[in-house]
Amino acid sequence: MRLFRKRKTVLVLGGGAARGLSNLGVLKVMERHFGRDNMPFDMMVGTSIGSLIGAAYCAGTPIDELEEEAVKFGWPTLLDLGFHPTGFIKGDKLENIITEMIRNKGFDDLRIPFAVTTTDIETGQELVHTSGDLIRLVRASCSWPGFFSSVRIDGRLLADGGLRNTIPTKAAYGFGATFVIAVNPGFAVKNQKIDNALKALLQSFQIMGDELNAYQARAADVVIKPVLKDIDQFDFDKAAFIIQQGETAAEKQVKKIKRRLIFRL
Repeated sequence: MRLFRKRKTVLVLGGGAARGLSNLGVLKVMERHFGRDNMPFDMMVGTSIGSLIGAAYCAGTPIDELEEEAVKFGWPTLLDLGFHPTGFIKGDKLENIITEMIRNKGFDDLRIPFAVTTTDIETGQELVHTSGDLIRLVRASCSWPGFFSSVRIDGRLLADGGLRNTIPTKAAYGFGATFVIAVNPGFAVKNQKIDNALKALLQSFQIMGDELNAYQARAADVVIKPVLKDIDQFDFDKAAFIIQQGETAAEKQVKKIKRRLIFRL
């Protein structure tokens, strides 16, 4: 029997590529305190890598298996160069990883209701999905334009959900959430000398993303923000550290979460 049914609690998993692996640490702590079969939320919403971790967890993949897969992440496992108008990485390897982690399941097979956010790159419209081809939608949500090729689904060209929803709290409230717990992996804004165009471009993305994160996270009741100083979105080789930082941040918020859940009964 699940507890806390007098409210609708939604866990929101933010994006951030390698930084988003901290979502796993948060889920580990939640399991540690509440148990796998009595997690304190009724639904999960994920964007970008948060959609992959969330979908895999809701599909029933054990957290230790997800962690084992995460530490294997890296460009050799993700990189399949190809020619596509929207990205130089085809994304087939990424889709294979998604299929394996989600165990080839669909929305109807999930243990916990789950929503994926994507962005229609041709119109700029934000989309939230609770049905359809789960694997392809997660792939789209993880596909930053220019890097990974976008995915054509039902006539729409879909790309990274983080373009509009780095932390999809608005989507959570759209599903009737009364209590939202959000994971904010953050962006890697660095104090550095900008001496070339590429650095300037990347830094500008970080600054814009950091501002969007801060704005969207403010809507949550509880925000879990790992400390990931000097960790950028490409640091998959630091997966173990990133996951551990997610655990540390979640442990600091567990008492508050329990207190708020009891108070809102």
